[in-house]
Amino acid sequence: MADDRKAVRVRAHGKVQGVGYRIWVRSQAASLGLAGWVRNEADGSVTAEIAGTGEAVSTMIERLWKGPPGASVSGIDVEDAVSSNPVTGFRIDA
Repeated sequence: MADDRKAVRVRAHGKVQGVGYRIWVRSQAASLGLAGWVRNEADGSVTAEIAGTGEAVSTMIERLWKGPPGASVSGIDVEDAVSSNPVTGFRIDA
């Protein structure tokens, strides 16, 4: 159902670096069949681009609020993303 596909760019704020957040995001995304990437930002936040079914993307956004043990998420910014290249798999960017 290609019509149900959605892509978003998400930025997580709080204690999200140094706690395995990116590895956890990749694992959660894979379990939901999502594609995209995740990376640390210089300001201490973590950004991810996530693509998949609308339901899976919504579930992932909910999960991002919790994060792995040790994380303390204080905010999540979400914006629609338009990707000209369909991404497959989920990777951690440096």
